[in-house]
Amino acid sequence: MKHYKIIGVVTGLVLIISCLLPWAYYPDLQKSFTGFFSEHNIYGKPGIIFVFIAAVSILLVMKNKVWAKRTHVILSALNIGYLIKTYILFTSCYSGYCPRKELGIYLLVLSCLMLLIVSLFPDLKLVEETEK
Repeated sequence: MKHYKIIGVVTGLVLIISCLLPWAYYPDLQKSFTGFFSEHNIYGKPGIIFVFIAAVSILLVMKNKVWAKRTHVILSALNIGYLIKTYILFTSCYSGYCPRKELGIYLLVLSCLMLLIVSLFPDLKLVEETEK
């Protein structure tokens, strides 16, 4: 991939921005929840974990070492697992109320998937060792 680093950095920044945007609107509470806000902190603050993963992913994308690329794959896979848990938590219906999905949750899903794709196709030149 020719633009591997640019795509990786932009995707990490989009992931950070998506945590600040509204994820779901709850009509019974008349409030929008984000990655850092939920009513009485009942859903926690998953945005902290996503921002940490995005920051580490940006650093790993910029590093030109094999261990960094392998670590990025593992981190991105864990990120997808946490995304699934968070998506179900924030968008599930409860007591007859179904929250409306907002732009932030869609950007979160898109950026997490893009981070996984970027981690699977690193731009790394391997040097062959010659026998002596």
